[in-house]
Amino acid sequence: MSRTNMSLDCDLTVLEELTSNAKQIQDDVLTKILKANANTVYLGRFLQGSADKELFKKNVPVVSYEDLKPYLDRVANGEPSDVISGEPITAFLVSSGTSSGNQKIFPANNIFFKNIQIFYTLGYLVMSKHFNGYKQGKVIRFTFIHPTSTTPCGLPLAPTVTSFTKSEFFRSLPKNSPSPYQIILCPDAKQSMYCQLLCGLVQRDEVVSVGAVFASVLVQVIHFLENYWKELASNIRCGHVSEWITDLSCRETVTILLGEPNPQLADLIENVCGQKSWQGIISRLWPKAKCIDAIFTGSMAQYIPALEFYSNKLPLVSKSYASSEAFFGLNLEPLSKHVSYTFLPNMSYFEFIDVDGRTEGEIVDLVNVKLGHHYEPLVTNFSGLHRCRVGDVLKVTGFYNMAPQFRFVRRKNAALSVHLESTTEEDLLKALARATLVLESSDLVIMGFTCYADISTVPGHYVFYLELKSKVNNNNSTNVLSLDNKVLVECCCVMEESLNSFYRLFRSKNGSIGAPEIRVVQEGTFGSLMEFFVSRGASITQYKTPICINSAEALKVLEDKVLARFFSDKSPPYLILA
Repeated sequence: MSRTNMSLDCDLTVLEELTSNAKQIQDDVLTKILKANANTVYLGRFLQGSADKELFKKNVPVVSYEDLKPYLDRVANGEPSDVISGEPITAFLVSSGTSSGNQKIFPANNIFFKNIQIFYTLGYLVMSKHFNGYKQGKVIRFTFIHPTSTTPCGLPLAPTVTSFTKSEFFRSLPKNSPSPYQIILCPDAKQSMYCQLLCGLVQRDEVVSVGAVFASVLVQVIHFLENYWKELASNIRCGHVSEWITDLSCRETVTILLGEPNPQLADLIENVCGQKSWQGIISRLWPKAKCIDAIFTGSMAQYIPALEFYSNKLPLVSKSYASSEAFFGLNLEPLSKHVSYTFLPNMSYFEFIDVDGRTEGEIVDLVNVKLGHHYEPLVTNFSGLHRCRVGDVLKVTGFYNMAPQFRFVRRKNAALSVHLESTTEEDLLKALARATLVLESSDLVIMGFTCYADISTVPGHYVFYLELKSKVNNNNSTNVLSLDNKVLVECCCVMEESLNSFYRLFRSKNGSIGAPEIRVVQEGTFGSLMEFFVSRGASITQYKTPICINSAEALKVLEDKVLARFFSDKSPPYLILA
């Protein structure tokens, strides 16, 4: 079996082979890419038809998406695929745009989709190894299809998950979802979410895992369940799906699954969901669930407290690291709280730019990264990206055989600044973790977080938007959120104490930065924020709450729902003692 063209009937010995032969496989991948693409318009400028690896490294520049965009646009507008790729481009993938503020399009072909298929298969095998009964059970993974548009030349244009889910490669994967394929393909997100929940509840005793691509999406599904559990129970009680489900495929499929009226199951759901607290609601509705499967790293870490609350602290599994540019690595220790991803050398050709001080800018191959160093990955893939920056910062945490393992640290350019300081995503998540600890002693849990650099005041200051939820009385629509001024002010204080030394210096010594502010927003605000981005083309399945808000329109969504404001009442210490 070729290491770059594996079948779906593989087992975990494949991971041993891949990781033990990482250098040779990476060399083979690059050779295959160069032989296919050396005569393209883009690479031909630098290689003149050569497939030599050293010439590639010497002549082909490191680029950003913006550098490649003119070439991608040429293909999207109707020029032949060989502007960028020797293999026919079959689709364009659109990013969510919530991190950078702008949607990007990336080329894809059958090799790209085949790699995703292999990636999913290996991830499934890893989960089966660590969770007994995983292979035999049902896996709820809430997935929503974004409407597919076309480029000017007629190629399909959609988010990665949508494009893959609609492909023949997805249909070849193991059928372990409680929701039939017809429901997942439903273009109406509300009907799809309702029907996926209904299918999951009807088959509750078979469900071994509950998840979504991103943790933020799963939190929104739970909010949806809070509003619709009575109706779902009613459907189960009478064996009839609600009339507002008008998608014929959904309606027919769910009707078959519902079968006869089931008053016992309806009573159980009403009893579980009708309790004062929704703590552990996931594990109570799906008692055999062994884990929560979603991305919890990076900005998604903010949802860990909420999903620990809803799941009664089931293991939270960040299974994989992937993007529209490439699928990178798998978490081979899904039960560990210290998440690292082992890069798979057959997915693409990977290089890494060192972003640590002494060796900053040095580019190394996959197998030559150094333990403890921070890198930004570069991707050369089978679809026409060559030495393209991904924009993430990763830290090498170890090796599995010869393949390095990385921890996701942050997006490279996501930062706040109101003066001369630069506050990274990692800084902000540390601050949020401190606030979460303060709130643990209260009745509140954080359901959503983002921030904004407010320079309309002098001096400018940081604004943290928090959506908070009471741990009890979840089903009382008249319940008023009780906010303790002392607790929220303390949250402000500990958050800025967690920020970097330059922030604290400018804040405390010369007053160049004003006191940070927490603005508590109404319940459901972050759902409205998601709807705002979806209305502008983002995919629900791939939606990530932006860690920083840069859009005036998105800011208005938050500002319209502010309930209360709190400020830090003291300056943070800024001297760092040895």
